Amino acid sequence: MRRVGSGNVGATNVARSAGGKAGLLTLLGDAAKGFLPVLVVRALELGEGALICAAVAALLGHLFSPFLGFSGGKGVATGLGVFLGLAPQATLLALLLFLITFVLSRIVSLASLIATAATPLFLLVLSYPGGHVTAGLVIALLIILRHHENIMRLWKGQEPKFHLGKSSSPAA
Repeated sequence: MRRVGSGNVGATNVARSAGGKAGLLTLLGDAAKGFLPVLVVRALELGEGALICAAVAALLGHLFSPFLGFSGGKGVATGLGVFLGLAPQATLLALLLFLITFVLSRIVSLASLIATAATPLFLLVLSYPGGHVTAGLVIALLIILRHHENIMRLWKGQEPKFHLGKSSSPAA
C-alpha cells in the first residue's frame, strides 16, 4: 500500500486502491488495535490512569509503528477503536457527525477531522472523567496533526471525494 494511491496504509487508501472489502478489513483491524488494549486494561480494573495510558499508547503505536519504520497511519480507525473502548456514548455521537459530514461532502478526511475535533467536546458534554477528556484532547491533536497534508488540500479545495476502486489519488 505504501506505493499505491496516497501511500498511506489506512482504510481509505486501501479501499480506494484495493476495494471496499479490503478497506473494511483494514478499518476493522486498525480499530481493533485501539479497542483491545483499552478493553483489556478496563477488564483488569487497573484504574483510570492505566486506561488513559493504554488508550494513548495504542494510538501512538499505530502512528509510529516499529513494523513500518516508525511511520504509520493517520490514526482515525485506531482512534475510533480507542474511543469505542474508552467512551462509547461519545464515540456514537462522533460517528454520527462523521456520517453526516461524509454524506454531505463525500470527503473522508473532512469527516474524520470534524468528528475527531468534536470528540473531546462530546466527552465534556457527556461528563466523562477528566482523564478521558485529556486523552481525548491528546488523541484528537495527534490525529489532526497527522492530517496536515489533507488540511492543506482542503484549504486549497483540492481534497478529492471518496470513490471505491482503483485510484492514484493523493488523499487519505
